[in-house]
Amino acid sequence: MKLPAQQNEYSKAEENNASFLRRLFIYQKERFPLLGHGLLVAAFSFSAISYSRICRGAEGFVDWKTFLVGIITTISLFFLVRVFDEFKDAEDDARYRRELAVPRGLITFRELAAIGVAVVAMQILLNLYFFPKMLLIYGIVMAWLCLMGKEFFIADWLKKHQFWYVTSHMFIIPLIDIYASGLDWLLAGAAAPAGLLFFFAVSYMSGIVLEVGRKIRPPGGESEGVLTYTSMLGVAKAVWLWMAVLFVTFCLSIVASAFAGYGRTALFILSGIFILCVSPAILFLRSNSKKSSKLIEYASALWTISMYLTLGGGPMISKLMFS
Repeated sequence: MKLPAQQNEYSKAEENNASFLRRLFIYQKERFPLLGHGLLVAAFSFSAISYSRICRGAEGFVDWKTFLVGIITTISLFFLVRVFDEFKDAEDDARYRRELAVPRGLITFRELAAIGVAVVAMQILLNLYFFPKMLLIYGIVMAWLCLMGKEFFIADWLKKHQFWYVTSHMFIIPLIDIYASGLDWLLAGAAAPAGLLFFFAVSYMSGIVLEVGRKIRPPGGESEGVLTYTSMLGVAKAVWLWMAVLFVTFCLSIVASAFAGYGRTALFILSGIFILCVSPAILFLRSNSKKSSKLIEYASALWTISMYLTLGGGPMISKLMFS
């Protein structure tokens, strides 16, 4: 078998010599763990559909075929975001992150391109067969993803303006959210509930919570070529930025819960989660330790999962179990 051409000091002959399927398995394990990411995106999709149905007052859940095809599409859309990022970040990865899968020659760009084409073909065929109505939203998501891959044709400007870089790229999350929720309202031929606007806003801001949270480092923990918010703003400002974004997301989630008619229960739950998640940031401001900076990243993920379950997944499961 022909080896991937690009190799460096991090390359492992036993991996690079392995079959394509073996190398693909290693790649997904490192760059897009299907089990972990799949469960997260499935919860994301389930919650979006659930929130839409609860806001509309619809009984039950969508049929299992619709949900299955929907989560296959949403999971593979997030996988495509990873693949597009490999191409977009190729120069920086080759220079500063040589231990990653592509720079060390585990998998080639040609192979990733072929995988991407196969995934897109699968998505189109599935949606065309089961629900052609969804292709318009799917097309909008793909158009935005392609623009992201080209850095909106202003790559140099975006690199110098991190705020616009993050805010422009983060729209991919609510766009996929619109697709997921459309599996309810669009396929039912109903108008999208007004509360979805706030649900989408929460999704957007939660993406920023994750983005900022994973790029906070303790003093002395920065790496060359890796852009972090602590290196740009300093430790204190970066942490306060993360807490501010978290608080805005919390406020939006309260409004979204009000549209769904959840009442005080959701307020108490979301408030408790917010207090729990903001605690590592306060600890990090006091200690500046590596452990507490990592806890901020974990808190970002905890907030996102908990928010989706509180706004959509949890109430729907409760309705299905006790109705």
